[in-house]
Amino acid sequence: MPKIRDLMTRDVITVSLKDNVFEIAVKMRDNDIGFIPVVEGKQAIGCVTDRDLVIRGYAEKHSGSTSVETVMTKPCVKVSPDITADEASRIMAEKKIRRLIVEENGQLVGVVAIGDLAVRDKLRHESGEALSEISEPGLEPVGSR
Repeated sequence: MPKIRDLMTRDVITVSLKDNVFEIAVKMRDNDIGFIPVVEGKQAIGCVTDRDLVIRGYAEKHSGSTSVETVMTKPCVKVSPDITADEASRIMAEKKIRRLIVEENGQLVGVVAIGDLAVRDKLRHESGEALSEISEPGLEPVGSR
């Protein structure tokens, strides 16, 4: 079973507490992503999803200059790069989330998304199971409020 270390995205786009909602939205647009870790130094202290921007930002009538702290999810689920893809899939299903922050020695080293699990032929089944549990009707994902 592959380790998350082998599947994760290593070049992670991040923001800091100095950033605002507009800057996060631009980074998401420019990098075609929907998830950005919030860091202090090299440690992830939270994360922002495109859903967070909509639900906690714009739907609450916050302006683009609103601080990242207003919309970020804190804490985010973090895992070691040494867990297996099966373990990551189980965590995603349990927590009803689609992405995990990967940390080693307290430092952000990557992000693994459910799509990263799906790209491996052997893992399509596990990621499909996790996605079906995450997408179960009537359940709001953890960390999306």
